[in-house]
Amino acid sequence: DLPYKYNALEPYIDSTTMHIHHDLHHAAYVSNLNKALEKYPELYKKGVLELIQNLNELPADIQTAVRNNGGGVYNHSFFWKIMAAPGTAKMSPHMEKVLIENFGSVDAFKTEFEKAAVGRFGSGWAWLIKDSAGKLRIISTPNQDNSLMPNAEVKGKPVLTLDVWEHAYYLKYQNKRAAYAKAFWNVVNWTEVEKLIGE
Repeated sequence: DLPYKYNALEPYIDSTTMHIHHDLHHAAYVSNLNKALEKYPELYKKGVLELIQNLNELPADIQTAVRNNGGGVYNHSFFWKIMAAPGTAKMSPHMEKVLIENFGSVDAFKTEFEKAAVGRFGSGWAWLIKDSAGKLRIISTPNQDNSLMPNAEVKGKPVLTLDVWEHAYYLKYQNKRAAYAKAFWNVVNWTEVEKLIGE
């Protein structure tokens, strides 16, 4: 279930998009992941995070299906969690300080993140991750990949993400991905992001 009502992110993300995105797209990833594991029922005991972090150790014939669908399950579950109703989880002075330390200013951070979102060719995700040295970095990944997978170009712990697959924004923003990326700041759950950075 979503951690809020379907219309909670209005007017920035509309309830129709949330219904389709959560109830159809996210649900399809869950269903297809379960289907991929059918031949190896012992894998049902593992959580989705364990599956995607150890992709290379899975039977070869299901690695691609788990990468795509397991990634879809993890990425979407994470995405819902780092959003909140507008004005309910604002950026704290401490969070501002963290972004300034890592990116020079909050605006510079937002500009770089939006650039990663808009610059991702085709479908994928923009991420703010915390690398092994504790530094915050902005990256983007194709399809349903993320920075926890063994094949990731840049590894790190996700702390913020934006889904830039067209189904995430097309009903409201059509081809204006940049406008969607800018609107996203109104629904970021900064309380959750700060907590993830601190962990």
